[in-house]
Amino acid sequence: MLQQKSYQAKQSGPHFFEPKGPNAPKWYVVDAKDQVVGRLATVIARVVIGKHKPTFTRHADTGDFVVVINADKVVFTRGKWDGKLYRDHSGYVGGLKTKTARQMLARHPEEILRLAVWGMTNKSSLARHQMKKLKIYASTEHPHKAQNPQPLPAGVIRRTVVGRPKKRFV
Repeated sequence: MLQQKSYQAKQSGPHFFEPKGPNAPKWYVVDAKDQVVGRLATVIARVVIGKHKPTFTRHADTGDFVVVINADKVVFTRGKWDGKLYRDHSGYVGGLKTKTARQMLARHPEEILRLAVWGMTNKSSLARHQMKKLKIYASTEHPHKAQNPQPLPAGVIRRTVVGRPKKRFV
């Protein structure tokens, strides 16, 4: 019985990804205005990791670049603005600092989405490299216009509910 060969992405040179060719990373732009943080983070994590491509390989970086705009206009469901806590420890005794989601939105709106996407990756050196492909900006302007980012294709965005109005919980 003949067995079909499957494609495995190869690391080419010092890069984690193929810089040119059909498997080269693409650039996508996502508008985060009035989007729920967790649902948006799952879509972004799939694209950054590369699971949306048929050439996905666990040991190589096959993901694409994602530019997120309007990160300061994301929403949480229910009472997460005051109930969700972000914790950071300095490493010293008594060095635990805790912030609510509302405080994070006021000081570092980009970090809300970055931490949500980071939580959906495996914690490795490859994942740290893949996270560098995620560019998050609080406003509508971004410096990546030369890369000509396209909106995400419909096949990447999964589990969308048609007809349900989006509610803004603040």
